[in-house]
Amino acid sequence: MSGLGARQFLLRKAPEHGHHAVTFIELFFDLVFVFAITQLSHHLLHDLSVIGLLQTLVLFVAVWWAWIDTAWVTNWLDPDRKPVRLMLLALMLVGLVLSASLPKAFHEGGLAFALAYATFQTGRSAFTIWAVARHDRAQSLNFKRILAWQALASVLWIVGAFLHGEARLGLWMLAVVLESLAPSTGFFVPGLGASKAADWKVEGRHLSERCALFIIIALGESILVTGATASDLAWTGLNVTAFVTAFLGTVAMWWIYFDTGSERASARFAHVEDSGHVARLTYTYIHQIIVIGIVGCAVSDELILAHPDGHLSTAAAFAILGGPALYVLGCGLFKYPLLRRFPLSHLVGLGLLALLIPFASLFSPLGLAAAGTGALLVVAGWEVVALRHITPRRAD
Repeated sequence: MSGLGARQFLLRKAPEHGHHAVTFIELFFDLVFVFAITQLSHHLLHDLSVIGLLQTLVLFVAVWWAWIDTAWVTNWLDPDRKPVRLMLLALMLVGLVLSASLPKAFHEGGLAFALAYATFQTGRSAFTIWAVARHDRAQSLNFKRILAWQALASVLWIVGAFLHGEARLGLWMLAVVLESLAPSTGFFVPGLGASKAADWKVEGRHLSERCALFIIIALGESILVTGATASDLAWTGLNVTAFVTAFLGTVAMWWIYFDTGSERASARFAHVEDSGHVARLTYTYIHQIIVIGIVGCAVSDELILAHPDGHLSTAAAFAILGGPALYVLGCGLFKYPLLRRFPLSHLVGLGLLALLIPFASLFSPLGLAAAGTGALLVVAGWEVVALRHITPRRAD
């Protein structure tokens, strides 16, 4: 087979039944990120401080870009083709190294993390350039721009690994800012120009399904934390209350995202003309807020299960209320295009969480978490009631 034919062979064909279903190899690939999300929540739990929060955010953004960039690539390349499948398996291996090094990324594991992340990002983009070359020159040019930005960011990651303390944190913060700004600039590179969102033709239902499954993975982290921590505890009234509170919080989060948001957004996304712009804003940027909120809630769950009636520090209160707040905010922004307004139910939920802030010191960890879970349940319940009075294409 000629080089051109081989590359065409790697691209997805037009879907026969409306959209490309997520493949088993994509789900297998995502397992690495189950581990990564677990590592991030434990990293924050073990250092509930401003520095610990900043470090976790930096590592989270890196993990997110590693995953979402791959989701974009498999929107065009066919994961059932052997070269693409081997690329994903190679990324899994590198991603496992990346995930394993997360707890020590700001200590002795910094170089391992930086090299794994740089290899993951630049290696995937280089493969994609090869795969689409000659067949889709516009897409090849897009990925050349992306590779240039990733190569620059990789220098910052690797140089930062040789620094220590705040110097490493500062340089890595610059790296994640660089990577986060790159899509909004169209990956502008002098001499190569900038990509236009209209050039990024996205198969909407496939990408929305990929992101929904990632939310499931992140929620699964909360379930794992709840089950694993509870398994070592005595079944006292206090511990059972903490267990139920953590579980109900996860159920409410699932309900808020999946009962009224995910399917409607997917249906709308499948028919928009400017799919690249929608995918960049809604699924690339906004979903970061949703997932970091879930990580915060997982930290909260472990805190209340381990110390339900212990001392409530400022950092712990921030995690207990901040996780649900970020989640509700992200889901509200996610649903904004459907409603052309921020959902009133989500505004009420954010208001309830904000009202708890001045009184946080009066609560035990379990008491504050129960109040936060109550706010999530109000949002979820509001959505159920609202659905009885609206058309199937709307949600509140």
